[in-house]
Amino acid sequence: MNEVLNKRYDALVVGSGPAGSTAVKELTERGMDVLLLEAGRDITEDDFVPGPPTPPAAMSIDLFGRARAFLRGQYVQARRAMYQPQKDPFLVNDLQQPYTTKDGNFLWIRGQQLGGRFHSYGRMLLRASDHEFKGKTLTGRGEDWPISYSDLEPYYDRIEEFLGLYGEKDGIPNLPDGRYRGPSLLTESEKQFKKVVEERWPERKVIPWRYAAPNLHRVPLGVVAARETGRLTERMNAVVSRVTIDRSTGKADGVVFIDRITKKEYTVKADVIVLCASTIESIRLMLNSATDGHPDGLGNSSGLLGKYFMDQTPSLLFGDDPSRPGFERIDPAPPDPYYPPVGGIYIPQFDNVDGITNPNFEHGWAMQGTVGRIPVPEGHGGTVGLMGFGEIPAYRENNVSISRAIKDRWGIPVPRIRLGITDNERELMRAQVAGLKEMALASGYRINFAGSPLGLDSKKVWPNADPFSRALFVLAFKKSVSMGAAIHECGGARIGSDPKTSVLNEFNQSWDVPNLFVTDASAYVTNGAVGPTLTIMAMTARACEYIADQHAAGAL
Repeated sequence: MNEVLNKRYDALVVGSGPAGSTAVKELTERGMDVLLLEAGRDITEDDFVPGPPTPPAAMSIDLFGRARAFLRGQYVQARRAMYQPQKDPFLVNDLQQPYTTKDGNFLWIRGQQLGGRFHSYGRMLLRASDHEFKGKTLTGRGEDWPISYSDLEPYYDRIEEFLGLYGEKDGIPNLPDGRYRGPSLLTESEKQFKKVVEERWPERKVIPWRYAAPNLHRVPLGVVAARETGRLTERMNAVVSRVTIDRSTGKADGVVFIDRITKKEYTVKADVIVLCASTIESIRLMLNSATDGHPDGLGNSSGLLGKYFMDQTPSLLFGDDPSRPGFERIDPAPPDPYYPPVGGIYIPQFDNVDGITNPNFEHGWAMQGTVGRIPVPEGHGGTVGLMGFGEIPAYRENNVSISRAIKDRWGIPVPRIRLGITDNERELMRAQVAGLKEMALASGYRINFAGSPLGLDSKKVWPNADPFSRALFVLAFKKSVSMGAAIHECGGARIGSDPKTSVLNEFNQSWDVPNLFVTDASAYVTNGAVGPTLTIMAMTARACEYIADQHAAGAL
């Protein structure tokens, strides 16, 4: 331990998920000595031992699985809409790590271990486009980022080739094609869904998922690559409480962390600090790092740290296809013995893309789903699951702050999250639910339920469930599909071209503390309707190239 503490590193990276694992790879491969601090535990092969095989079962509410997670202290994590019990070990204990919300409705799903949410995400990786980055220029709505698609394109290429993506060249302008290792395929049921939808709604393009190959290393591939350089030092169970500042230079000079097990406090030093802790955690860390020189939070001279927090509006439909009983295995990627296969259908945003096509809401929504892929009993209709993701505009009032009254298990003030919605988002979610239902009904599916944070579309849900389970589901639905259920939170430390209106510059560098960088989704300006993971990794790779060049030149 003394060897870790007594050395000054070229760079210190906080967090080991998509951003952090990318950062350590990029920095070590460019010759920098890097310390990686992860708040959670290490992982081992024992974490991924498959359970005993179970016979196919019809899609259910899984109250028992959720109840077991609740009793383990995961009373928030157990509420997640797409519940899979094998992901429970990779999500936090909510008793140890509470948070507060202004109105109690934000669902924060998070993981802390080596790899972070890499162990619980759906492996779907999508590029953003200038529809997201230059939305105001294209549609007259929203805001423009200080970067464009062309700035991130070479980094998208590199990340996709490194991870090994499966996908198709679809030629959709607002969902740029990528570099794929192999094809992504649709089931026969999904091909029929595509045919029905595109004939009736030509603007809705149904394409296969674009997703990463399974990582059978389990350790994030970026960390594996960084280890191979011999320039990476790792410290698990390191709960970072604040960034420290050298008063003589005004630069960050290290961090203070608390050992997760012993609760002892330690300080480590580095030339450059890179925060990759995830959106809310990075904001929380900067707010908790307030000093005399930064009284409102580190790097917060603009007063915008924590402001313009966003997620996406979620909507959900489950059902079955009585005309096509059974299920179909179709995944060109290598099998994963622990996780089920992935893949399915995706519809990129189709409203208000290059102009205003639906004036009822400001932006639009996309859809992700599967048809006929989940094992079911013989003769049972194929499972249908469709989820909509809509873009929420950046509102200053939506924010992350810190609680002065509540602290976590390690004595660190917890985040306080506010994500309110307006009539714009209500109209968007109504459109999402209506859109999911019309596509399902046109395809001949039986709907078990459909809804959004506004509630269920109908109280007649789960026709095959027992009355008790059905009643509990109705009561708990708004808690499971509340804001945050999309798990695409972003914003709060936005990049920009003016230090008065942003927290970071275009290279994710703090305007106020030049050797502090934040490269996770907190840097987002707007959030679009695509998932953020691939853009987080591309943005991190770009920032780390800049960091390495500036450090080599002595500027950091």
